[in-house]
Amino acid sequence: MAGIKDVFERIEVKYLLDEMQYRELMKKLEGIAAIDSYGETSILNIYFDTPDYKLIERSLEKPVYKEKLRLRTYGIPEDDTNAFIEIKKKFKGVVYKRRITMTYAQALAYLTEGARPPKESQISKEIDYFKQYYKGLRPAMAISYDRIAMAGINDPELRITFDTNIRWRTNDLSLKKGNVGKDILLPGQHLMELKIAGAMSTELAMILDELNIRQVSFSKYGRGYEDYMYKDFGKRAEEKTNIASFPQAV
Repeated sequence: MAGIKDVFERIEVKYLLDEMQYRELMKKLEGIAAIDSYGETSILNIYFDTPDYKLIERSLEKPVYKEKLRLRTYGIPEDDTNAFIEIKKKFKGVVYKRRITMTYAQALAYLTEGARPPKESQISKEIDYFKQYYKGLRPAMAISYDRIAMAGINDPELRITFDTNIRWRTNDLSLKKGNVGKDILLPGQHLMELKIAGAMSTELAMILDELNIRQVSFSKYGRGYEDYMYKDFGKRAEEKTNIASFPQAV
């Protein structure tokens, strides 16, 4: 996948839209942004965490700094499909993402079996440190969704994505299972993300205000984790450290 960026630094702002807001917004975005070459894509992720969920627990506390590790593919992978191992960090509202690419089979071997990556790099060393620092890191939850991605027509730094069918699961964590699991969004809802290098344009801000589209705090892994902990299993906060290990991804 030549041309794929490995390092990102940007501001990401999220909004939750109903079906009417989504349809009206898509009309008003004509001339501002257009669907990119990927069109609609299923994005499949495995989030890694410690046995006591240190990473997601800290993230939900909304600290100044937080970080996550995930394995991602675009579409249902085979063993030789390109996969991305990503460290995603957020500091004072700015998102920093660093990732390396290898086959899906190589990525699983590296993350779960102690294999070395096929190519050493500065980013792979950062992932190595991440794995050593967070003891017992393991596959924790699969998060998958369908995405429409748009790019700015006059502003190449502008990216707008719309996610639907956002689902989570803690069993059968293989990404070969595709986009299956328990739904996070209500029917007709769309999660929109604006990915910008600096301030939002006045034109776009006015459109969002006109449609009463408001910023929300939304973590897909966080929502899935809360659903798992409090709705699906009814576990109390004091029981979190006694949860059994998740199955390994295959």
